[in-house]
Amino acid sequence: MREAQEEIGLERRNVELIGRLPRYLTTTGYSITPVIGLVYPPFDLIPNPDEVADVFEVPLSFLMNPANHRRESRMWQGKERYYYTMPFGDRFIWGVTAGIIRTLYERLYA
Repeated sequence: MREAQEEIGLERRNVELIGRLPRYLTTTGYSITPVIGLVYPPFDLIPNPDEVADVFEVPLSFLMNPANHRRESRMWQGKERYYYTMPFGDRFIWGVTAGIIRTLYERLYA
């Protein structure tokens, strides 16, 4: 919730926490504990330009459809790194965000 407040201005009073996913370890050494919540309007989002380039809404049905999950790879620091991408219109969800969404999909449907 601290990150949501810091990055997009989402207030705690607008969120009902309903669960969490396992820790997500990034290739750069960060340990993230994703939380799942229901977000209740009305609210105004204020993106922090130092943290977030853009804020947009994606239907859960799109995110939970494996046909929209692409596994890609790139060479980074001499190693091939694999990650998920989820193109949505003119937007592109990738990296840690896509990985966490994929984890949610696997917990619910796999």
